[in-house]
Amino acid sequence: MPSLRAHGYDHEHEHDPFVRVRGAREHNLRGVDVDVPRDVIAVFTGVSGSGKSSLAFGTIYAEAQRRYFESVAPYARRLIHQVGAPRVGEITGLPPAVSLQQRRAAPTSRSSVGTVTTLSNSLRMLYSRAGDYPAGAERLDSDAFSPNTAAGACPECHGLGRVHRTTEELLVPDPSLSIRDGAIAAWPGAWQGKNLRDVLDALGYDVDRPWRELPRSERDWILFTDEQPVVTVHPVREADRIQRPYQGTYMSARRYVMKTFSDSKSPTLRAKAERFLTSEPCPACGGSRLRPEALAVTFAGRTIAELAALPLTDLAACLRDAGGTSETARVLTADLLSRIDTVVELGLGYLSPDRATPTLSPGELQRLRLATQLRSGLFGVVYVLDEPSAGLHPADTEALLGVLDRLKAAGNSVFVVEHHLDVMRHADWLVDVGPGAGEHGGRVLHSGPVAELADVPDSATARYLFGRAPAPARQVRAPRGWLKVGPVTRHNLRDVSVEFPLGAFTAVTGVSGSGKSTLIGEITEDLDGVGRLVRVDQKPIGRTPRSNLATYTGLFDVVRKVFAATDEARARGYGVGRFSFNVPGGRCETCQGEGFVSVELLFLPSTYAPCPDCRGARYNPETLEVTHRGRTVAEVLDLTVEAAASFFADTPGALRSLRALLDVGLGYLRLGQPATELSGGEAQRIKLAGELQRVRRGHTLYLLDEPTTGLHPADVELLVGRLHELVDAGHSVVVAEHDMAVAAGADWVVDLGPGGGAEGGRVVASGPPERVARARAGRTAPYLAAALP
Repeated sequence: MPSLRAHGYDHEHEHDPFVRVRGAREHNLRGVDVDVPRDVIAVFTGVSGSGKSSLAFGTIYAEAQRRYFESVAPYARRLIHQVGAPRVGEITGLPPAVSLQQRRAAPTSRSSVGTVTTLSNSLRMLYSRAGDYPAGAERLDSDAFSPNTAAGACPECHGLGRVHRTTEELLVPDPSLSIRDGAIAAWPGAWQGKNLRDVLDALGYDVDRPWRELPRSERDWILFTDEQPVVTVHPVREADRIQRPYQGTYMSARRYVMKTFSDSKSPTLRAKAERFLTSEPCPACGGSRLRPEALAVTFAGRTIAELAALPLTDLAACLRDAGGTSETARVLTADLLSRIDTVVELGLGYLSPDRATPTLSPGELQRLRLATQLRSGLFGVVYVLDEPSAGLHPADTEALLGVLDRLKAAGNSVFVVEHHLDVMRHADWLVDVGPGAGEHGGRVLHSGPVAELADVPDSATARYLFGRAPAPARQVRAPRGWLKVGPVTRHNLRDVSVEFPLGAFTAVTGVSGSGKSTLIGEITEDLDGVGRLVRVDQKPIGRTPRSNLATYTGLFDVVRKVFAATDEARARGYGVGRFSFNVPGGRCETCQGEGFVSVELLFLPSTYAPCPDCRGARYNPETLEVTHRGRTVAEVLDLTVEAAASFFADTPGALRSLRALLDVGLGYLRLGQPATELSGGEAQRIKLAGELQRVRRGHTLYLLDEPTTGLHPADVELLVGRLHELVDAGHSVVVAEHDMAVAAGADWVVDLGPGGGAEGGRVVASGPPERVARARAGRTAPYLAAALP
């Protein structure tokens, strides 16, 4: 590591310009010592799983947060989510820190661009304080302009803007059938459906007449009544069963469908109920989600719903034109305009404040949160950013670099965990962690100016950063046929038709918001030439710590069989279920197989501690007495994929899953790693590994949305190699992608644009990468040309 005196720090000087970390041991870090200067843009990099996030977030940010909480009153601490004290010797020179991480939780439909950026709060205040009210109307509080509060939400649709309805045609698709023969398709099957038919029979309705012959009044009551009469049912006697009379309650078909759709925890039952519903704008509020009193107030001649539906660039123009008749209006519009300007600067002017958050890409969401931080005007803090370039087109990355420079210029330190080579080149300081992933990583290979990384032989990053890894020249494949998609009119796509080559690798490119995800979302199994369709997305593989790598891939089934087949397990009569931590029997009942228990602390947030009985092993002592090759089932779950591959070298069922995980670069993950700890990119690669291990017959079309997000260039090379192997095996691959190296290695490129939102949604160019790189329109061509060998 370069000497500190060389970096201009004299120990006799009282102000230390460095954050100094000593003895960091979080996750796979091996007693790391590192010095990072303040007031610079410092990029932490390394292959996926090398330990860079453990250093930046798990150690530096966690310690800054811990120190801040030490100063907070104990009773207030319990209201704030804490990450816990990091495993580190000491850290000196550490200012307060702000973290911007990629959130994995799915945002709700009530969350919008306006709520994420707090623009909604300012708009509501503008209408409450400076809106034009009807004569005689009393002033409304700002809450009355929010569809997410009882004071503002439309009472008909509860502030959702859409209502779900059903019709006789949906509930009874075949009116020639009788009720007994299943005319009411929306009713449940098995006993519950038979019970409803028997109740109707007992109420005196004819369940054996064809549906269409029943009087209209009877049909309406059966399908739509809100009454729930209780009647004594005498079941039809069957010779071999004794069936006693019981009290049965009737529920109409509509009521059953609505209840299932709103209350059921089962995605399958909800999906079935949804088939019998239509969704349409609420007739009471016209889809605006607000009460009539709020919609009666205007500003610049428009309701708050009309203003919130405008793209931010148009909203800014409208507010500037309106100016303000009062001092209050001038102050509030000036505040709104300054908030909007930072979002527009990040290239998101095409979004409207009412745009629902679930419809945004991860890159758009990350930039919205970044814009909010820019407005905060903080000084002297460390911003710790998690891959801010994720999901960004190279053209958008340039705007991002300008924002990082502004945060630095305002007197802050910017620590960025990043894989994007342009962000690394732009940095003042580079911390490279590695050399490999998991137990092969956890060391700082370099901490210093970017150019000096070129002299570090072990660095995987250096190979790509200094152009020593040329793109392999490949033979472009000839298409076996064409898949026609469209014409599509959805979101910002207007009557777009595209042809994708079959038996080839296609990259769909374009700036954020140009319509890539919308376009590939229109590819379905119904289209001619698709065959089998597999979507490999970045959604979590499970929402609880009980779901993990081993359970998702089916590997744990094999492991349990191996343990159940041991002599010790047979002698004790232990079956396969004994080795599951999800069911009673073999698991530790104190923690119910979780491995940890929640500890309630007075005035402090409840914390999780290893279970006092099993000490985190998840199983009871008797189960842990059974071993396979000297390891218990808990110890096997603690193995990395790489270590497990050699441990199960002679178990073909386990080895197939493990090899597939190694092939996509996930050798560093532990088998029992909870699903909640995995990144979106890791979840996507686990799903891909699940596909790679299957024996495939016939043609399969693989759809991947930004598969290289969160991956180091070395991991991208590995992943793209697997995808090309799928194409070589006769399948088709379509990826929406921002990485120009991936697009340059594709057989075919479809470029959307030229801009985002209303300025996008058109096919700018399509063809082999060389042809698209020569295209005049769109913003992809120059970056693609630079990436071609």
